[in-house]
Amino acid sequence: MSLVSKIRYPTYDEKCKKLTMEKEIRFAGILDEYGKLVAGGFKEGLLPLEDDKKKLSSFMEFISQISLRHELDKELGPINYLAARRDKIILLSFPFPIAKMTLLISADRCLDIEGLASHVVDVFSAEQARLAEK
Repeated sequence: MSLVSKIRYPTYDEKCKKLTMEKEIRFAGILDEYGKLVAGGFKEGLLPLEDDKKKLSSFMEFISQISLRHELDKELGPINYLAARRDKIILLSFPFPIAKMTLLISADRCLDIEGLASHVVDVFSAEQARLAEK
């Protein structure tokens, strides 16, 4: 099942694939500001828990909108990441405000959220620094 019609960001796609090679990570994808998947996807050979493409698309749009909001940044600081621990999985989203994109990750529920967040920052920090220079 491919949700990406055309990879528009090969560097992001490569980093997402690197994340999905890890045992506990099921999905790593980059969403544009409209919630459309533009890089990454599900771990190769893995069937998604939610196979209804329309529901997944709506969820991705919702996550993208929430992650890129800035109303409370002045009072509370910017969002570093959002995490949700569900019965079956963990969902994390990381806003990339400069690029107006969001990284969405789905992982096994036993994974340490803080450890995963730190690892994701390490994987993507060089790319974000490069975009900030433009």
